[in-house]
Amino acid sequence: MGECIIRVKKLSSDISQFRFDLGHFQLGQPNRRTGVCDTDLFLIGEGTHQEVKICGTNNGQHIYYDVDDVNEPIEVKIIATQPNIYRLWEIRISQIEFKHRAPAGCLQYYREPSGIIQTMNFAVNGRHLADQDYNICMRQETDDPGSGDDSIPLSDDVGQSRGCQDRVMLPCDIEEFITPGGGPRVCDLLHCGNSFCSGSDLPCRIESSTLPFSIHVQFGPAIAEESPEDNLGMCLKYDQQACVV
Repeated sequence: MGECIIRVKKLSSDISQFRFDLGHFQLGQPNRRTGVCDTDLFLIGEGTHQEVKICGTNNGQHIYYDVDDVNEPIEVKIIATQPNIYRLWEIRISQIEFKHRAPAGCLQYYREPSGIIQTMNFAVNGRHLADQDYNICMRQETDDPGSGDDSIPLSDDVGQSRGCQDRVMLPCDIEEFITPGGGPRVCDLLHCGNSFCSGSDLPCRIESSTLPFSIHVQFGPAIAEESPEDNLGMCLKYDQQACVV
């Protein structure tokens, strides 16, 4: 086994970002108990403040990588350490000019008015990856002030979201946490467990007009879990709502 390394150089000084589209992406799964990519690893910008490290199943995912202040080629590396593992990858790399770039600080950027967002390696037999800290952003459509999220988020050992090692953060307004009965609830920015709501409140959603529309993913360091199947990651459905005049 070994490494596959490519180096990507900006075609011109007008290039502001690289976009990686993972059309097909199947590497070895992370350690089932810790979430660490200790068998296979896909690595962008090793040792930089933008370092990206993922493994597992990520078909259809994408990644933005800022290169505004970068003059040297960016190194992209796939590391495989064990035999007898099914691997397949097909990755398109696009060079994005400043006028078409994603907002600064967004690892992922969704341009459609509605869709489904998943964390890396969200799969039936997968588990969320350890040591992840990034933003997922959604472009605001014209005259659409708010975004609604209906979620199946990650599980965590800790019941209270502010004590979670693995969590997601969604900006929202206190009066816009909506339950099935239509009543408002206090909006908590931090979420973990297996739902936004508890008990009989299922299903529920968050509505927010807070800009920019974004989700902050924070998955903590490697900790051995007793039930890896309960730590799949996050899957959200979002839909932008038109303004009501």
